[in-house]
Amino acid sequence: MNAQYPLFSQVALAEDLPDHDLKRGAIATIIEHYPMPDGEADGYSLEGLDVPHVTLEVSASQIISVDQMNESGITVMERCK
Repeated sequence: MNAQYPLFSQVALAEDLPDHDLKRGAIATIIEHYPMPDGEADGYSLEGLDVPHVTLEVSASQIISVDQMNESGITVMERCK
């Protein structure tokens, strides 16, 4: 089970999102949390991924805390070229 992240906290992408030209390690701010029933991953809306005027919806498994990112050695990546 993933931890619930507080609104307006910063998180990092835990995986590449090629459909959005985003790389693992990109930093975003949580602007909404969507609790799901037991057995399903919660959802989050993110902003601030260097994609102007776009809110991205992800599952809890697609993000990690910035502290966890730093501990795991994931580096902040720029958008895919």
